Amino acid sequence: MSKTGIKVKIIGADGNVFNLLGICWRALSRAGKLELWDEFYWEATSGDYNHALATIVDYFEVGSVNDEQ
Repeated sequence: MSKTGIKVKIIGADGNVFNLLGICWRALSRAGKLELWDEFYWEATSGDYNHALATIVDYFEVGSVNDEQ
């Protein structure tokens, strides 16, 4: 279970870490949970690319850009 319960569609998206973080920021914003951004961002950027991906999976429900709403 993710920390936020918010779904992000990152599988099949541009894998640039800044793009993925942007997707997560927009998802938090839409859900009205931007207060989690700083905690999420600092954790996601505290390691390498794989750590960033693991943090995204920890905070969000990950789906594909091809998934239906």
